[in-house]
Amino acid sequence: MKLEPNQIASHNERLLSKHQQRLDFATQEIPNSKDILQKISDFQIGIPSWALGTGGTRFGRFSPGGEPGNIEEKLADIGLLHQLNASSAAVSLHIPWDTTTNVPAIKALAAEYGLHFDAMNSNTFQDQRDQLHSYKFGSLQHVNKEVRKQAIAHNIEVIRQGIELGSNALTIWLADGSCFPGQLNFRKAFENTLESLQEIYAALPADWKVFVEYKAFEPNFYSTTVGDWGQSLLYANKLGSKAFTLVDLGHHLPNANIEQIVSLLLMEGKLGGFHFNDSKYGDDDLTAGCMKPYQLFLIFNELVEGMDQRGMNHKNDLAWMIDASHNVKDPLEDLLQSVEAIMIAYAQALSVDRIALVQAQQENDVVRCQEILQQAFRTDVRPLVAEARLRAGAALSPLALYRETEIRKELIKNRGNKTIATGL
Repeated sequence: MKLEPNQIASHNERLLSKHQQRLDFATQEIPNSKDILQKISDFQIGIPSWALGTGGTRFGRFSPGGEPGNIEEKLADIGLLHQLNASSAAVSLHIPWDTTTNVPAIKALAAEYGLHFDAMNSNTFQDQRDQLHSYKFGSLQHVNKEVRKQAIAHNIEVIRQGIELGSNALTIWLADGSCFPGQLNFRKAFENTLESLQEIYAALPADWKVFVEYKAFEPNFYSTTVGDWGQSLLYANKLGSKAFTLVDLGHHLPNANIEQIVSLLLMEGKLGGFHFNDSKYGDDDLTAGCMKPYQLFLIFNELVEGMDQRGMNHKNDLAWMIDASHNVKDPLEDLLQSVEAIMIAYAQALSVDRIALVQAQQENDVVRCQEILQQAFRTDVRPLVAEARLRAGAALSPLALYRETEIRKELIKNRGNKTIATGL
C-alpha cells in the first residue's frame, strides 16, 4: 500500500508550528546545522528484506499479521517506510528467499517506490529443499569438497542475480565453525574457507565489492571460522582490493570496543559497511539504539572522523544496512525506530566540535575530551532529522503517522492474519 500525499501533508501541517520552534532553537545551538542538514538529507539506510516479518526465537514466533509473502510485497513495505522517513531507499535482498523469475518487473517496481538494491546476501546456513549436500557441518569450510563447491556455486548465483537487479556488492555471513573441541582442524577450516572465498572473489564484476561478515558465536559455540574482525580482515587482505570487512553490531563478545574496531578498519581501508542493531547479551538483533545509544554515537563519531580523514563520501562509500529480528514488535514500527536512531546518532556525530576535540586530545585534557563528546551526544538533533524528512516530502513523525493511518490493520486486511514472511 501507499500513503496519499495529502495524508502526509495533513500530518505535517498539524505538527509544523511546534517543529519550527524546535528547529529554530536547534539551529541556534548547533553551529554547523546547515551542513548537518544536507548530510542527513543525503544519507540512506538499507532495509533488509528479512526484517519485514517477525523473527522469533526457538521458543516461538508471534506474527502481527499482514506480513509480506513475496518480494513484491516486501518492496511495497520498504517503499512505505521510505515514504514515511525519506531515509530508507536501499533494499538488501537475501537469496534464495528473494529470488525472482521476473527481474524487469521487480526493477520497475523498486523504481516506482524510489528504491535501489544494496548488497545481496547469500545463504549457506540453511539447507534448502532441493539442495544435494547438507550444511550441517559447514559450507565454505566443509571437509567435503563437493559441499564447498555447492556453497561456492550458490554465492556465484547470488552475484548473477545481483548484477541483473543493479546491486554492486555481496555479503557473505558464514555459520561455519564447530560446537565441540576436536571437531575441527582450525587451520584446515581457514584454508578451505579462503580457497572457497577466492573462487567467489574471482566471479565478482570489476565494480563489485564482497563483504566478509564475522560473528563471535552462534550457531556454533566452540569456534567460528570467521569469528572476529581480525579473521575477517585476514580474509579481506588475502582476497584483494574488492574485499572488505562487514561489521554487525551484535556479532561481538560482550563489551567489545566496536568504535575502536571501526576506526582501525577505516584506517586500513578495509571497512565495507554495517549491519545496525543493538544488544544486551549477545546477538540480540534488537532495535538500533534501544540499549546503547551512546555506543552508537561513539561508533558514528569514529566513522565521521575516519571517513573525513580519508576523503570518503558518507552516503556511498560504505554500505549502511539494518539487521534486526523482532518477536514482540510490529516489524515496520521497529524499522522506523531503528532508522530514526541511526540518523540521530549520525547527526550527533556530525555536530562534534572536531577542532576543539583534536586540541584537547593533543593536550591530554581527558575531562575536556569527554565534555566535547557528551555535549554533542546530549544535544537534541531530532529537529534537524525531522526537517530533513519534511524537505523530502516525508512525515515529521513517521511512527505517529504510521499509527494514525492504521497501516498494520490495512496490511492484515489485504494479506491476512496468518501470513509468514518468506524465508523465515
